[in-house]
Amino acid sequence: MDATPAPLGAARMAKLTRRTSETEITVRLNLDGTGQVKTATGIGFFDHMLTALGRHAMFDLEIEAQGDLHVDDHHTVEDVGIVLGQLILKALGDKRGITRYGQALVPMDEALVEAAVDLSGRAALGWQVSFTADKIGTFDTQLAEEFFRALSANGLFNLHLIQKAGRNDHHIAEACFKAVARALRMAVGLDPRAGGAIPSTKGSLAG
Repeated sequence: MDATPAPLGAARMAKLTRRTSETEITVRLNLDGTGQVKTATGIGFFDHMLTALGRHAMFDLEIEAQGDLHVDDHHTVEDVGIVLGQLILKALGDKRGITRYGQALVPMDEALVEAAVDLSGRAALGWQVSFTADKIGTFDTQLAEEFFRALSANGLFNLHLIQKAGRNDHHIAEACFKAVARALRMAVGLDPRAGGAIPSTKGSLAG
């Protein structure tokens, strides 16, 4: 594994390559981007969701993944979540000046999903989302939860997803990814009133 954090005072960028016997994944991330996304995971629906995530978070994101898709999609989806979470954590540095909290309520046609984020340095996932079927095309709907669990566990943040409405699984999943994107966009944003302070009474958001 190799990682390249952004230097202090530079744009909040990071790159990470993760290699295992199951996957090889390289991700480049710029938290202060314009939502430019290039993703090639070999899983079409997942690429669609990752594009929505980057676009609505306003992250510049490049993802190249090769995984054991002949087994199933699980390792690739989970490992992309692991790498992206680690990159968010690294790009944030000591989290000085960030807003820290973010929330979004996102409709997608008949579906409605709420996401809340706390970049606390502590990992937790609250998942109150129900799909109606096992698959969206060839994508296993259980993998949506696995992705967000890996993302929050490796990014060391609290993430809660609550489905308010929805019958179409594609719409439910897309609302989840867009809601998380919008919540992250708010949470990583710099607070002009913070004066560069770390937004914690402890003076640290390291956990």
